[in-house]
Amino acid sequence: MRNANLGRSGLRVSKICLGMMSFGGSSSQRPWVVDEDLADLIVRTAVEGGVFFFDTADVYSEGKSEEVTGRLVKKYLSRDEAVIATKVHGPMTPGPNGKGLSAKHILSGIDASLRRLDLDYVDLYQIHRFDPRVPVEETMGALHEVVRSGKARYIGASSMYAWQFAKMQRAADEIGGTRFISMQNHYNLAYREEEREMIPQCIDMGVGVIPWSPLARGLLTGNRTRSGERLTARANSDLFADSLYTDADFDVVDAVAAVAESRGISRAQVALAWLLSRQGVTAPIVGATKALHVEDAIAAVEVALSDAEIAALEAPYAPHAIRGHL
Repeated sequence: MRNANLGRSGLRVSKICLGMMSFGGSSSQRPWVVDEDLADLIVRTAVEGGVFFFDTADVYSEGKSEEVTGRLVKKYLSRDEAVIATKVHGPMTPGPNGKGLSAKHILSGIDASLRRLDLDYVDLYQIHRFDPRVPVEETMGALHEVVRSGKARYIGASSMYAWQFAKMQRAADEIGGTRFISMQNHYNLAYREEEREMIPQCIDMGVGVIPWSPLARGLLTGNRTRSGERLTARANSDLFADSLYTDADFDVVDAVAAVAESRGISRAQVALAWLLSRQGVTAPIVGATKALHVEDAIAAVEVALSDAEIAALEAPYAPHAIRGHL
């Protein structure tokens, strides 16, 4: 497993980040979430393959993902070895102040996350989305306080418009605060709208890109078919995926399948290898419900696609409306 600096920061991360949304207990909305025994195997497989970067969020399984993350990561890595990221924004307590990016919610949110993770600090504290209700100066001031107090080493952001991200970075400068070092955005072979503005802006700012849904929530690996079949528990229950992708994206799926077949490797390896070859991308965030998913991700780091393969993968792309910011 190779590693790299996250953007222009000094923080080194593995080239694959293990996403922890699949852990913490299933629900009617997420029946595909695995139990802790399987989560343990997945984390151990990741660590044995050189992964030391882990991403969770307070809202995943209503906080239980953070609890599992805290228990399992410390089982296999020392605190100095592991890079642990979590997020704040979604509703965690009743009432209007129990969500969003106000100073009140951020400062209570980091304390609650640290309790669930059983940590003194996180390496990367990320805002899960943009909050138009809160002045950006307030949000950036609260995030700076989180860093200044030692509860996070760095801060990052997730899906939003490029102008919103630029506005927040500018606000950090104006208040003498902490700037974001990472952008966790929606980016994969089936959704490339981030190439228009956000990724060039991140490259210019020295911000590391750590994409979510690098396999288009399983679409690129064949978890559903053009005829409408749903082949996995997640495909049958993931309504969010239905809002992100369209029938036109199956042309991209077919291109991934063709390259995978010619290479004799999995579709996941092809899709991840493409993403890892993109300028600005530091580490895709890969979710897993099987150890094999982690093994594929680790193998993808060593897959070098040819120019002809990359052209074949990119040719079928159809532009999309902006999706994933809400």
